[in-house]
Amino acid sequence: MAKPNKKGPVRTVDISCAKCKAPLFKYRKGGKGALVKCFVERIVQDFTTTPCECPGCQQVFARETMIRGTPALKMVGGKVHMK
Repeated sequence: MAKPNKKGPVRTVDISCAKCKAPLFKYRKGGKGALVKCFVERIVQDFTTTPCECPGCQQVFARETMIRGTPALKMVGGKVHMK
């Protein structure tokens, strides 16, 4: 399987917690679809203190996994909001 593009897309989106609205990431997202996974190498700015846990309400919003041989965060449905 092909690995994701290193540089990645130019468009950045703000990802926040759906429950408490605390900012989680600034992420370089490609495409128009829903946020299903975040490749770790595309995260521009990380506001979390512990991985996959919201700093505001301590809710687990993702799981660490490997997708196409690259570390990624698989988002739990309905836990994050993308703007």
